[in-house]
Amino acid sequence: LEYAAFGMIDVPVQNQPISRRRLVQTGGAASFLAACSEREWTPDPNHAPDKFSHGPTDYTIDTADVVVSDGPFQTKFAPHFGQFEDSAGPDLVDQLKFAADQGFRAWEDNFMPRRAPQDQDRLARAMDDFGIEMGVFVVGDRQGWGKPTLTTGDESAVEAFLEQIDTGIACAERVGAKQMTVLPGQYTPGLRRQYQMANVVEALRPACDRLAPHGLSMVLEPINTKVDFPPVFLDQTYDAYLICKALDRPECGLLFDVYHQQIMAGNILRDMDACWDKITYFQLGDHPNRNGPGTGEINFSTVLQHIAAKGFDGIIGMEHGVNTDDAAGEGQMIARYRRLDALMSIARQA
Repeated sequence: LEYAAFGMIDVPVQNQPISRRRLVQTGGAASFLAACSEREWTPDPNHAPDKFSHGPTDYTIDTADVVVSDGPFQTKFAPHFGQFEDSAGPDLVDQLKFAADQGFRAWEDNFMPRRAPQDQDRLARAMDDFGIEMGVFVVGDRQGWGKPTLTTGDESAVEAFLEQIDTGIACAERVGAKQMTVLPGQYTPGLRRQYQMANVVEALRPACDRLAPHGLSMVLEPINTKVDFPPVFLDQTYDAYLICKALDRPECGLLFDVYHQQIMAGNILRDMDACWDKITYFQLGDHPNRNGPGTGEINFSTVLQHIAAKGFDGIIGMEHGVNTDDAAGEGQMIARYRRLDALMSIARQA
């Protein structure tokens, strides 16, 4: 009968047989529920109360009264080929000239090592003439995107990677680049992640040795496995940071790509702060759709002011698409970067 008070079983009424479909409410159940509703809440000393900030935010709100310059960008935002094709035409030198006329002072091209040496020389002369600094390109010919490579510990995979580092060094010296992007490749099925991590570290040591005499460095880029690149091994910022710390070499830094970070973890500012001592390059892209800032969910006004306030003065790659397929869309993108540049200038002076 005690269970009946909670509606768990039937009880016989007036000598009638028990029916599983008939539940009996008793005074005991009502009393129990009343007692529960009247119970006083006792604060748990281990439960922290909600905390909310008071007062102004750390950074300037992006409002209409932000003063925007039409001169050279104060920030080294780096577009890439194809981003201004509707405005400048298909010729690569014309795109560089257009970018310089708009005030851009940096550039990046993931595919630069695959271009013929004479084309690299032509682009290098143009960048020098226009006052444009070369940012990163990708070494490794994306070798690890089709199969596991540096995660395996296979000596032949490491030798192939080092040959591509040599190709990257030659390319960097032609175009004036100081850094190159390295992707460790796919994960190796059946091998514990910690062993794969150790294999990557050991593969990168001789790469550092080859880069050092030339004053060059590589940047490790974690890329997302949730949307774009499911089989890739290095997909978390903290893993890239761990590799950089394990190597402890100036020739190996961290590329912090805001787009990939947002997909894999969010927590952009705090993760950025946690690995700040190894970040030597940034790339931007909004999420979803990987278009320019202001087209998705990321608050780039705050993110970029945070980067500026921390003193970063290196290149920030515009590794994203354009929101429309016409010159007007390219103009809107440039205008958005003008506002972000103005906000970063304010953050630097604060």
